[in-house]
Amino acid sequence: IKADVDAARGKAPAAAPTAAPGAAPVSAPARAPQSLAQLGIPDGTYDLVPLDGMRKAIARRMTDSFRDVPHFPLTIDLEIDGLLAARTKINAMLEKDGGKVSVNDLVIKAVAVALKRVPEANASYSPEGLAMHHNADIAMAVAIDGGLITPIIRKADTKGLAQIAAEAKDLAGRARDRKLKPEEFQGGTFTVSNLGMMGIKSFASIINEPQGCIMSVGAGEQRPVVKNGELAIATVMTVTLTCDHRVVDGAIGARFLQVFKALIEDPLTMIV
Repeated sequence: IKADVDAARGKAPAAAPTAAPGAAPVSAPARAPQSLAQLGIPDGTYDLVPLDGMRKAIARRMTDSFRDVPHFPLTIDLEIDGLLAARTKINAMLEKDGGKVSVNDLVIKAVAVALKRVPEANASYSPEGLAMHHNADIAMAVAIDGGLITPIIRKADTKGLAQIAAEAKDLAGRARDRKLKPEEFQGGTFTVSNLGMMGIKSFASIINEPQGCIMSVGAGEQRPVVKNGELAIATVMTVTLTCDHRVVDGAIGARFLQVFKALIEDPLTMIV
């Protein structure tokens, strides 16, 4: 209406203001971090433990990964009675040399063999393309005072169970003593995190960038299962594979888990 009135008076309507050429849009200011008091936790009701370098690094890496990497989980149940029986026989053979194989050692071996059989799962994302790794370098999560570290068993697919067990024991011990060399925990192509010894049934982990997958291993427990139409009892372990969807699609992750399941349920196939 105002434009019509101005036109009737012989005036041109005022032009709408325009932004200056090249002016950048104004973004909303970043939200300032709130203190615990502002969040409803009064001062004097807690002890504040300063963050050391390791905890800061873990916080930064896990936040970056969870924010930037499109995670998705795949979960499968495994019957491990055959694995436990095989472990008993293997340990009887190794006993005279002081060796001992854990369930986690068998899991690491099975993961490494499965990665060689499904190489698409042994990959990392980069802006330039997908890095298809030549070796199955398996990182294992080790809890230490004040944090977590992931020492690596290099070329695990080429190593026997006794060697994997010896390396895992040595790496975990030196990790807890904080005596690892950087090259012993930096890198890796796949991570295994096992909380089964703590009774955790199942869980999903945050991906250890730039790796494409991480496997979370739960506790083995007796559960009812149906075999040939009959109810039976089996020792069952649940594992969850968390994948970077930029690298590993659902079909690839499922294929990897199928191969892994076959190896775990028939452990001779990963030894011979």
